[in-house]
Amino acid sequence: MKSFAKAWAILGHVLHFIRRDKKAAVGAAILFLLLVVSVFPSWFMPDNPSAEVFTPGFGVSWSHLLGTTSYGQDIFSQLIAGTRQSVTIALLVGFFSTVLSVVIGISAAYLGGWADNSLSMFTDVVLVIPTFPLIIVITSYVRNAGFWLLIFVLVMTGWSYGARQLRVQALSLRNRDYLLAARARGESSLYVIFFELIPPMTSLIVANFLGAALYAVLTAAGLQFVGLGNIQAQSWGTMLYWAQNNAALGTGMALWALAPGAAIALLGTAFALLNYAFDEIGNPALRPVRVDSKTKKRMVRS
Repeated sequence: MKSFAKAWAILGHVLHFIRRDKKAAVGAAILFLLLVVSVFPSWFMPDNPSAEVFTPGFGVSWSHLLGTTSYGQDIFSQLIAGTRQSVTIALLVGFFSTVLSVVIGISAAYLGGWADNSLSMFTDVVLVIPTFPLIIVITSYVRNAGFWLLIFVLVMTGWSYGARQLRVQALSLRNRDYLLAARARGESSLYVIFFELIPPMTSLIVANFLGAALYAVLTAAGLQFVGLGNIQAQSWGTMLYWAQNNAALGTGMALWALAPGAAIALLGTAFALLNYAFDEIGNPALRPVRVDSKTKKRMVRS
């Protein structure tokens, strides 16, 4: 019950912060809207996104809010349908990358000794590898790389920076009195890590999740744009791929390329706003400073 109480307290603190912080509130609102669209795309799609039944290259109208593709498909319907895969990739990669970062980074700091040296060396090796070229090499060996292969590659290349950050933070907390007291009580290492060490690092863990999700959004779109994902799947990256292949910008179908690009930027903005807002929790130096009108003293927002 004590652990559940801590979890609810942390969740309540996060929700309270989102309500008070403008950047967090805007980012959360955008992300919530995109989540609704991704979960219930049929509510927003006027037509079948794959149906090639309309006039090719038709302009903007009430029937086709963003026009049609050179194949006669409705662009707005494709944009809505592509939301699900793009948002899912971001959330899954963010989640699994964060799990790896927490396990490797915090375990290295808490265990120390040879375990710390080994895990830190492994993290450093992954950090110095050029990420995007490595992803291209891996995915190029599999024609039309599937959804889960894309997730796997992005997770394997996206966890190391967060692990390094979490290790440094955990090292600064490892010898605090409350952790020493927990070990003195005979608590297991798993209990100490999950219920004593991790809760004070919640804001940093959330920030790492958001950073990994942002990385996934941009990298997955880039891979799909160059044709290294499944080009038949419905996503914003594949929309860019087909728009580029059909010279959409030069043939009067600019929205075919601009709309998915704007959607990717919007999702990235949501994660970036939330990420910066949660950085303010862990780093007071980033918090806005206001001046008290009565005392004329500078006050950092809590």
